[in-house]
Amino acid sequence: MGVTDDMIGEEIVILNKGPRIGMRHVQTLLMFLCLTIAYSMRVNLSVGIVAMTTKDTSPNPDIPVYDWNNKSLILSSFFMGYITLQVLAGELGKRYGPKWFVLIAMVINAGGCMLTPLMAASAGSYGVMGIRIIQGVFQGFFFPNIHNLLGKWAPEEERSTLGNFIFTGAAFGTIFALPVTGVIAGSWAGWPVAFYFFGGVALLWCLAWGIFGSNSPEEHKYITKEERMYIQSSLKEVDVNKPAPPTPWKAILTSAPVWAIVVANFGQNWGYATLLTEIPNYLSKVAHQDISNNSLLSAAPYLALFILGLLFGPLADGLVTRKILSPANTRKLMNTIGSVVPAIALVILGFVPADKIAAIETMLIIAVGINAAIWCGFQVNHVDLSPKFSGVLMGIGNGSSNIFSIISPLFVQILVTDETDVKQWRTIFIIAAAVYVASDIFYLIFAQAERQWWDSCGTETQDGDSNSTVPVDETLKTKNV
Repeated sequence: MGVTDDMIGEEIVILNKGPRIGMRHVQTLLMFLCLTIAYSMRVNLSVGIVAMTTKDTSPNPDIPVYDWNNKSLILSSFFMGYITLQVLAGELGKRYGPKWFVLIAMVINAGGCMLTPLMAASAGSYGVMGIRIIQGVFQGFFFPNIHNLLGKWAPEEERSTLGNFIFTGAAFGTIFALPVTGVIAGSWAGWPVAFYFFGGVALLWCLAWGIFGSNSPEEHKYITKEERMYIQSSLKEVDVNKPAPPTPWKAILTSAPVWAIVVANFGQNWGYATLLTEIPNYLSKVAHQDISNNSLLSAAPYLALFILGLLFGPLADGLVTRKILSPANTRKLMNTIGSVVPAIALVILGFVPADKIAAIETMLIIAVGINAAIWCGFQVNHVDLSPKFSGVLMGIGNGSSNIFSIISPLFVQILVTDETDVKQWRTIFIIAAAVYVASDIFYLIFAQAERQWWDSCGTETQDGDSNSTVPVDETLKTKNV
């Protein structure tokens, strides 16, 4: 049978990626801003609580100051809510589309952020904890549904670059929130205005997302046919009208590559949560930095995280597309760089004298900045294994691992009885380093980057065994442990 003109034309359409800046890039930008704003509302309390509990941070005498001795508990309360609904969030987004779940979650977070000063005044530290728990519950909808969106929008050959750019939003939000909160808290306006500001920015994002956000290329009003077909052909998902398949829970929960991601997530959350929640406190109590210097120094490591995050994504995609490394080995290399180098920096930080501000800041920049490599490691690995169920995988990994985001600040509160004692902080940093390395070793042993056989599953029996609606490549099935 010869090649017809129609077939040639169809092939040209599939190879055409559409506009240089297409709707997949618009979605990527919106998801980046989602994480930027989410992390701004998440971390502003790390600086805000210093101003809320320290006298004379603002020249305005009417700004309230509270005598709270449970700061680490307050900071960890966000994660008490954050771990609760992530698996459900991923499943709901897969079934019904993530757009409106993400929008509602952001509206609730914005409201909670703006209510924080009122709850602090009326209900004390427990009122703030209640707001933070609610914010955590609904921020649990973001990461799983961003992975659901990536599974629909990110072509395979652009996955690291687009995914990495989105994840740098976490760093950019931290960069933005820490100094802005410090400047506002140190001004006549005082710390309450910081919470009103970030809540207002979140509501503006909701407006943009409601207009331009979309569950998939097939639903987007403004996408070109060329770009839509390019994404579909890359993901091998041309049949867009079929309903979302049931989640193959048994296959997922017995998959060694999935557990590699979960364990890597454990280590990441322990180390990152320790740094994210405690850097301002460490700089205040050990390095004796005031609120303005504290917030700027706290933000500097996240500026490095943001910049390196933009570099690691194209580097990882280049290693794969030029066939220098396989996708699996690229994920393992990036994960190791992002875990082991920060671990070394944390150990060194524990032995830096308190008066060596430049050395402290250098180690913090290395510990946080190089951590960006994990975004090309386990953080995007969910979509490699299963574009269909990547949101569910993210909910399992991120939801369960954030138990350690609760434990690590509480660990600080228990072990650091004297916040000015460098030796007590040294123990905290060494433990975080050990967790980083141990989790990476597990990831190196069990991680994969091939689409798993159960990604093609369309039905599931009552006992959880998955049956594929399409022929399954048995060579793929044997790779799952």
